[in-house]
Amino acid sequence: MNVEPLISASTDAADLMRSLSHPYRLLVLCALGHEEKSVGELRRELGGIEQVPMSQQLMRLRSDGLVVSRRDGTAVYYRITRPDVLAIVEAIHAAFCPPRRAGKRGKGAAAPRARVRRSKGEGRNKPG
Repeated sequence: MNVEPLISASTDAADLMRSLSHPYRLLVLCALGHEEKSVGELRRELGGIEQVPMSQQLMRLRSDGLVVSRRDGTAVYYRITRPDVLAIVEAIHAAFCPPRRAGKRGKGAAAPRARVRRSKGEGRNKPG
């Protein structure tokens, strides 16, 4: 893989990875996909995440420029603003959420998790 094009973009790429590094933020982006959804729709779809943590993560996504919001009466709607973010979220979904095969797992069974090998100490106790 040619890394030369990434040299100038590595800081932006790392910033984006930090934005995606919280499970709730990643879930919100996956739930949004190509659609616009209200906070209430997102909370219901994501299993009833409490209002305060949801608001905190949406605020972070908005301040990082990954989503935009619009108000319609009392409802606030969010959508992904950047095609690169959508492409990365779709790639993460494809890697970690493989399609279920009929007859392989019962309803509600968890998909197997991908194992990632790390070198000693990698990915531990790092701020994010």
